[in-house]
Amino acid sequence: MALYPAYPLMTSRLFLRPFTRGDVDAVHSYRGRDDVARYLYDAPLSRDECALAVQRRVSQTGFAEEGDRLVLAVETQADATVVGELSLIWRSAEARQGELGWIFHPDHQGRGYATEATSRLLDLAFHDLDLHRVYARCDARNMPSWRLMERLGMRREAHFREHGLFKGGWDEEFYYAILRREWGAMRQSTRHS
Repeated sequence: MALYPAYPLMTSRLFLRPFTRGDVDAVHSYRGRDDVARYLYDAPLSRDECALAVQRRVSQTGFAEEGDRLVLAVETQADATVVGELSLIWRSAEARQGELGWIFHPDHQGRGYATEATSRLLDLAFHDLDLHRVYARCDARNMPSWRLMERLGMRREAHFREHGLFKGGWDEEFYYAILRREWGAMRQSTRHS
C-alpha cells in the first residue's frame, strides 16, 4: 500500500514535516554532539556530513514499497525550532511490520516532545499504513530511549547481550514492540481518562 501523508503531521505542540535544505544547521546542532552520537552507529557528524544526511532525508517522505522509510523533522509550533527527528521504516509488507526510530536534541529533552511526536507517528503507522506491529531498538545503556518505548506502551521483547561489536566494545541491545490492537486500546483508554 502506497502512502504519502499530507504534511505537516500535527500534534498539540509540534509539526512533523519533511526535512528541507534549510535544516542543516539545526541537524548539526544535535548530530554533531558526542553525547548524541554515543548510541548511534555514526560518530558525531560534521556540518558537511549533516548536509548530506539532510539531502537524503528530503526525499524520504512516503512509502511505495517494503524497505521505504519516512524520516521527518520534529519542529515546535511555538517558535519553529527543530528539536529532533523521527523515522519509520516499512520492514515487511507481508507481515505488516515497521521499525520506529528517533534522535532528539538533548537541550530539548524532558519536555514530552519525544512522546508526543512518536505517538503521532505510531498513529500514522497503525492507521494510515495499516501496520500490524511496530518495533524499536536501542542500546541497553540508553535509558531515555527505552523509557520512551515504555511510555509508548511498548513491551521489551528481547535483550541481546554482547551480540555484536559496537564502537570498540560489546553491544547490548533492547528490542521493544507494540501491536496495532494494543496501541488502539491504549489510545482509547487515554481518550476516556
